[in-house]
Amino acid sequence: MKQESWFRPYVTANFWRFLLIVILGVLTILFAGMLMFTSGYLISKSALRPENILMVYVPTVGVRTFGIGRAVIHYIERLVGHDTILRILSHMRLRLYRILEPQALRLSSRYRTGDLLGVLSDDIEYLQDVYIRTVFPSIVALVLYAGVILAVGLFDPAFALLLALYVAVLILVLPLISLLLTKRKNREMKQARSNLYQKLTDAVLGIHEWYVSGRQTEFLTGYEADEAEVDRTDRSLKRWSRLRFFIAQCVVAVTVVSMVYWSGRQYADGSIDVTLIAAFVLVVFPLMDAFLPVSEAVERISQYGQSVARLQAIEGADASDTKPNQGQLLSKAEIESVKSTGIHMKADSVSFRYDQAASGVSARVASDDNREGSVLTDVSLNIPPGAKVAIIGRSGAGKSTLLQLIQGVLAPSEGSLTLGGVESTRFGDGISSAISVLNQSPHMFDTTLENNIRLGSPNATEAEIRDAVAMARLEPLVASLPEGLRTRMQEAGQRFSGGERQRVALARILLQKTPVVILDEPTVGLDPKTERELLSTMFASLQDRTLIWVTHHLVGVENMDEIIFMEHGQIVMRGTHTELMERYPRYRNLYRLDRPAI
Repeated sequence: MKQESWFRPYVTANFWRFLLIVILGVLTILFAGMLMFTSGYLISKSALRPENILMVYVPTVGVRTFGIGRAVIHYIERLVGHDTILRILSHMRLRLYRILEPQALRLSSRYRTGDLLGVLSDDIEYLQDVYIRTVFPSIVALVLYAGVILAVGLFDPAFALLLALYVAVLILVLPLISLLLTKRKNREMKQARSNLYQKLTDAVLGIHEWYVSGRQTEFLTGYEADEAEVDRTDRSLKRWSRLRFFIAQCVVAVTVVSMVYWSGRQYADGSIDVTLIAAFVLVVFPLMDAFLPVSEAVERISQYGQSVARLQAIEGADASDTKPNQGQLLSKAEIESVKSTGIHMKADSVSFRYDQAASGVSARVASDDNREGSVLTDVSLNIPPGAKVAIIGRSGAGKSTLLQLIQGVLAPSEGSLTLGGVESTRFGDGISSAISVLNQSPHMFDTTLENNIRLGSPNATEAEIRDAVAMARLEPLVASLPEGLRTRMQEAGQRFSGGERQRVALARILLQKTPVVILDEPTVGLDPKTERELLSTMFASLQDRTLIWVTHHLVGVENMDEIIFMEHGQIVMRGTHTELMERYPRYRNLYRLDRPAI
């Protein structure tokens, strides 16, 4: 039933259009058949030198009528068919966008970019093809199959049965064999292409690193090897396709020979006129054109199934990371009520373990905890409204996993994590109105500086934008630009430095006015001077909000109310900066390494 959610609604909504497409498809083949029938009759009749020109006038008109009619009906069929499918495709893309957009945070932490691009570029297109290349041709072939057998049965039931067996090979036997033989290879081919998509996406996103490390040749060699494997599978499928085509053509040849023999016997018995022999034989060819594509149409079913499975996996992604008894998602009014009382964040003996995703789409965990099986063990937090907390630890310590639990992207395997007394997972998409995140590389769009800031609040006034700019200490930069806030940032904000892009992102968050702000290592890659200036700006502008700062090192931690040091998914040190300096020699050493002047 789930798989039908990507088919049945569109079939129901477009039933009459579908019926019209099938009727037009059948008429196209019938007109093509009648064109060949009347042409064969006309040629045969003309060869007999009719005594009166009127004897060939009617078939001449018939040839012209069916010739023009076939082209016109075929055009109308294509026009109606593609119009209907493009309408369906637009609805599918809109539906997919509505699935992806609210779950952006969850999906970005669970699926690779290449996976999502593959769904957007391939899977929806496959679901478009299911109608054009499978459903409509198959229905037309079945309608014509029944009609042809009934029509021939009026002349000779025994020959109609023989013809039914011939055509059954084309529309039943060969398609079934083709589906069974190619199902596994098609699945492997689709998975291999998806892997290539992922690999190429990763390479494009990290092209600089490949060149800096001098390993571009290694990447190309590996990619070409994977591509060669895909090519081998593709060649195997094409070999079967050629063999299938040869078998189908043999069936067509046998059918034509049988039709010649049968029509000759019918003429010998006096049942038909000699001029109908060519007519009956020629009509076989356009009819076979309707039967031959069925094998390829049925062979594609496995690919459609994979596409639907990937879409279903993404559609249900938001439910797979939550526990069954967490309750309904909060409404906007309920979220506002929680925010109005202050968001007191508590984690009570939280543990979490990543399990392998079973969705058919490669799963991953974002940022520093991207190892399957990464663990948080017995983590407890108590962060009152307005508190400033630093979470410190090396890569793989569990920091990003903890952030995802706070944002409700993941649900604890054990324990509970609440925001204002409510499980974080119950906030759903509304979490963005309670928690905003400034990470290492916030995306800047190829539009104006103002529009990039306004993303935090699309309805913000000019005065609010100016205030956010001032709080983020962007005024000197804006003043130096000839077009000020109307200056375009260019793709990915490359017109500006890393520190300037982070200040724009900070202004965006200030405009968003969420009570909780997460700083996810926003100063990585910046020089020490820029880092200190940016941190100073952040702490000053966010002083009235709850602040959770994730970092690898200790510059600026003395500004925090509490410092939590994580290692192997556990909290190994916690307290204020002064307390940790007094109690933990290890912390003192780490702090001095980050602050060699002290």
